[in-house]
Amino acid sequence: MASALLSKTTSDWCVNLLCPRYPSPPPILSHPPTLLLTWRPFRDFFSTKRLSTFLAMDGSKAGPLKELPLGIDATTEEEYASQSKLLQEFTSISSIDKAWIFKSDSGIGSQAMFSISQPNLLANKRKKFILSSHISRESNNSVNFQWAPFPVEMTGVSVIVPSPSGAKLLVVRNPENESPCQFEIWGRAQVEKEFHIPQSVHGSVYADGWFQGISWNSDETLVAYVAEEPSPSKPTFTGQGYKKGSSTEKDFGNWKGQGDWKEEWGETYAGKRQPALFVININSGEAQAVKGIEKSLSVGQVVWAPPVRGSHQYLVFVGWSEGTRKLGIKYCFNRPCALYAVRAPNFESEADGPELKDNSTEDVPVVNLTQSISSAFYPRFSPDGKFLLFLSARSSVDSGAHSATDSLHRIDWPIDGLLSSSAKIVDVVPVVMCAEDGSFPGLYWSSFLSNPWLSDGCTMIITSIWGSCQVILSVNVLSGEVIRISPTDSNSSWSVLTLDGDNVVAVSSSPVDVPHIKYGYLVDKESKSTAWSWLNVPSPTNECSEKVKSLLSSLQFSIMKIPLRDVSDSVTKGAAKPIEAIFVSSKTKRNDPFDPLIVILHGGPHSVSLSSFSKSLAFLSSIGFNLFIVNYRGSLGFGEEALQSLLGKVGSQDVNDVLVAIDHVIDLGLASPSKLAVLGGSHGGFLTTHLIGQAPDKFVAAAARNPVCNLALMVGTTDIPDWIYVEAYGSEGKNSFTDAPSAEHLTLFQSKSPIAHVSKVKTPTLFLLGAQDLRVPVSTGLQYARALKERGVPVKVIVFPNDTHAIERPQSDFESFLNIGVWFKKYLS
Repeated sequence: MASALLSKTTSDWCVNLLCPRYPSPPPILSHPPTLLLTWRPFRDFFSTKRLSTFLAMDGSKAGPLKELPLGIDATTEEEYASQSKLLQEFTSISSIDKAWIFKSDSGIGSQAMFSISQPNLLANKRKKFILSSHISRESNNSVNFQWAPFPVEMTGVSVIVPSPSGAKLLVVRNPENESPCQFEIWGRAQVEKEFHIPQSVHGSVYADGWFQGISWNSDETLVAYVAEEPSPSKPTFTGQGYKKGSSTEKDFGNWKGQGDWKEEWGETYAGKRQPALFVININSGEAQAVKGIEKSLSVGQVVWAPPVRGSHQYLVFVGWSEGTRKLGIKYCFNRPCALYAVRAPNFESEADGPELKDNSTEDVPVVNLTQSISSAFYPRFSPDGKFLLFLSARSSVDSGAHSATDSLHRIDWPIDGLLSSSAKIVDVVPVVMCAEDGSFPGLYWSSFLSNPWLSDGCTMIITSIWGSCQVILSVNVLSGEVIRISPTDSNSSWSVLTLDGDNVVAVSSSPVDVPHIKYGYLVDKESKSTAWSWLNVPSPTNECSEKVKSLLSSLQFSIMKIPLRDVSDSVTKGAAKPIEAIFVSSKTKRNDPFDPLIVILHGGPHSVSLSSFSKSLAFLSSIGFNLFIVNYRGSLGFGEEALQSLLGKVGSQDVNDVLVAIDHVIDLGLASPSKLAVLGGSHGGFLTTHLIGQAPDKFVAAAARNPVCNLALMVGTTDIPDWIYVEAYGSEGKNSFTDAPSAEHLTLFQSKSPIAHVSKVKTPTLFLLGAQDLRVPVSTGLQYARALKERGVPVKVIVFPNDTHAIERPQSDFESFLNIGVWFKKYLS
């Protein structure tokens, strides 16, 4: 009917019928019905839904009226659509997380199991898979991986840990509510046993990579692990008031109070209970907390000590004491910790199998093994059981820097099992203060495999940081000799996945290369040569879409060394050395003489941007931007003197380093000063907002993820207030730290903050904020964004309600970088 009515050239009666308040029809009725949208009476009468139906009945090509999403206008909608398709192709690339090697049943070659993961945007979770392969060495210079046809998804699995022999596999499934924690023991073809550990024993098993520790004993009958302590008893109330004898059980006739508030370990640990140590007997399924450990001690990274015949078995673990309060521990290696040894629960063989012997009446001593050093973690025993190796972050603890140069140490382990708290600690790899050009710069963010040993029993294979690259090192724990075994002529980043005997299975990637599996071996074992050869391993994990392959193949990268300007004579030698930056560009010139350049700044500040593959940054490279990824002084991987030089100088030294680096790339003719943008998160956001204030005419656009904008505001709300004191005052700030800052403290914090320069900012800025961020609470970013709006600066703010500091939930990460891409295109095109 509507179509027929509108087709009339004279439509007085139609208009009077539809809009009786307007007796005279407008002339537009002789035109196509879509023009009715310009007539106010028509719009007044029809809702959007009515109009959509009306126009659909007419058959007009205009289609229904669309309501654009909040924050998107008609000019940017097409950009969102095209960029999101490409970003989705990058996002779908899988990551190689871990690997394990097992002896082959035939005795020829070996079996490998790879843990891979992939974001699931619809579910907003990461999918985890297991992909298997048979490895065979066909000659000295070739290796063959025979891959399973498809990976197998590990739905609901929190962590998997093979037994030392490879005969068993522990699978842990943490509950999402108050359900029991599920332990499964897998054999080669079936689940052999399944145990459900109730919340009254413990909560979820820690699988966070820091407190996490799961260790099989030598005869594979016991597993030690770290889990949340049981829920504390809370006060119970009924209709009659308080009920005596409170418990943890639920009852519909009452309700639970909150009880006393307990400190937590900050960012990413909100709602997590204290990590405690447990042992489960995989024959009986009985689990029990290890006795004798002080309640104030948080435990993690447990390993079994070598068994001693006729003596008790011991567990070695890392312990963190909370002191007067718990400060944030995520990314913070400056929390004092020590290695402890505790007697493991005894088991007795009975007719029904081994059962846990109650030793509650026994005096179970806990021995602090590292009293003379302020930090000790990642314990590993040598294959012969004679040495206990561990890393130390004492440079971080002693200076207050949240991360710094690590050192490696060993303790002689007593063969008689008699432990001492005064054991001599031997330095294996000390802290490197200032590395000569091309020389080993020290250990950083090193990670240990559960079994990192070569067959000689004294060489460890570890991953560390060397300048802007991640590298693989061999470390002789007797001589202290450190050798870089990943290719020295490679600017890519390398990480060890597992060992296949004396060979290394690794993963390598770069800003323009997706992760590839590599297989390394000593060129000549007999001559004790230190030269390693690396083979490429064709793998399903290397795959990505043809479009992504094509885009990445058009890119190139280099690592630049950038001399500093106006270096003071008072700085140390290490702090006067050139800084590095990773430059990613197109191999061929695009339309303009210069592609727009995004300056990318890492957080920390004592972190580092590595020459490894980043899906998000590769996406930005592929939509027409060059990337300039700056590792300013204070970054990891360049020696301790350079790192420590930043303490007390944030907002000035780091800002100047970035400006020097930008001038350098412009002077080389690789960037235009009129096409610069800046992007950073956390302390990188601190630098981003500082730069647009201190150099207000330099940047066309900016984007900041959870930026530190006001130290004076943040100090009372962050989980790491001590970080503010140390970065603002230097190492002496460690001793000045208080939860009640003085007016003098607050004045200094304000002066070192980006908010001090906000009145000069002109740059359109995008803010991406996690509402659950305990590290840099959302208020600091919102305050700065509102101050810019107040001054008329173009601002866009997106708050992710369920994200913490990293903004790493798949949907949030996707939307974050999609908006960054569109924002920069808007201002740099």
